[in-house]
Parts: sequence; structure tokens; C-alpha cells
Amino acid sequence: QVQLVESGGGLVQPGGSLRLSCAASGSISGLNGMAWYRQAPGEQRELVARISRGGSFTNYGDSVKGRFTISRDNDKNTVYLQMNSLKPEDTAVYYCNAVVYGSTVWGQGTQVTVSS
Repeated sequence: QVQLVESGGGLVQPGGSLRLSCAASGSISGLNGMAWYRQAPGEQRELVARISRGGSFTNYGDSVKGRFTISRDNDKNTVYLQMNSLKPEDTAVYYCNAVVYGSTVWGQGTQVTVSS
């Protein structure tokens, strides 16, 4: 079993920055790719960014390219999402996702609210 715990969400003004963290624990030897998704009220969950096991491959949703950066620290079993130039439309619950032995694991989510 792998558990994912997100942190770092909160309220920020437009144009501000936040950094989300997602720490994996448990049977992490099979930990592979990791990703961030988000879901706004009334909307479908969408991919924000993902990163390969070694960190050499990343890709981003079109709406966040150039503003968000995903990274990971495998020594700490943690993936990060640096979010800059935040917009009100970035408001959502952000979920961490990991592939472990071919299965998908989700975190509980962390709320990000961008508002003045």
C-alpha cells in the first residue's frame, strides 16, 4: 500500500505563487510516474502536470504551461508543483497521483483558491 499526502494549498491573490508538495509513504519501491491533477467545482478532473520516475520527462496541461513546474525528489519520495502567476481560474482541488506497480493511487487533495 502507498499513501500520498498533499500539502501547501491555500488562498493566494492573483499573480501570486504557491508550492504544493505530495509525499509518498508505504510500499514505495514500486513508485513510478507521478502527476498532479485538479478539479474545479462542476468540472471534470484534468491533468495539470506529470513527471517520470527519474524526473527527466515532464509534460503539462495547456492552461498551465510556462507558469507551473513539476519536480520530484526521489530521496524524499516527494513530488512538487511550483505554481506561479496564479489566476482565478486555477482555483480547484489539486490531487496528487502516482503509478505504483501499474496501479494508480490518489491523494486526498488540497484546496487552492486564487482570489483577491
